[in-house]
Amino acid sequence: MKLISNSFQHGERIPEKYAFCIHSPKDKVTFGKNLSPHLKWFDIPKNTKSFVLLCVDKDVPSKGDDVNIEGKKIPISLPRVNFYHWILIDIPVSITELQEGVDSNAVVSKGKSEQKMPYGIRGINDYTNFFANNADLSGDYYGYDGPCPPWNDELIHHYYFTIYALDIPSLNFNGRFFGNDVKEAMEGHIIDYAEIMGTYTLNPDLL
Repeated sequence: MKLISNSFQHGERIPEKYAFCIHSPKDKVTFGKNLSPHLKWFDIPKNTKSFVLLCVDKDVPSKGDDVNIEGKKIPISLPRVNFYHWILIDIPVSITELQEGVDSNAVVSKGKSEQKMPYGIRGINDYTNFFANNADLSGDYYGYDGPCPPWNDELIHHYYFTIYALDIPSLNFNGRFFGNDVKEAMEGHIIDYAEIMGTYTLNPDLL
């Protein structure tokens, strides 16, 4: 399988319009347009029954004590964990392309609530946990929400967009589900996959 995007090139910086947050000289960060990027996949195995799309940032700080704290820096050496930005399952085999903005066209406070879409079923991304204690933003964040790494992180973050071809038509999830749930459910059912990676930072020293 192969995966391409008209929105960014593999290994290059993701443009700001696909980000949840963008750099602000005055306030460090502000909300971005948060458009979901264009993706297209091809060379699909003949026995594919459905697709799963995941986007994960593998560079999220394992400790949040110094995140976005004035006078502090998050060192490159700090251990990192995964943060899911996009979860879309049960994508029909008839769909092999997602146009720009189809799964997000703005930052939605408290998250997008719709789960079942014509192009698949949205899972809950990790902004749900990140904003859990924020009265203004807490909620279930379904589908795509773009990059918003700490502005004081010395590490440029890497975002992996992966499309999986499965040998089953559905993962049979009901209700809320998360990235790790999807990874476990796919085990033994992945025929092939394709991946592209984009980078992003809000650290003004790295822009």
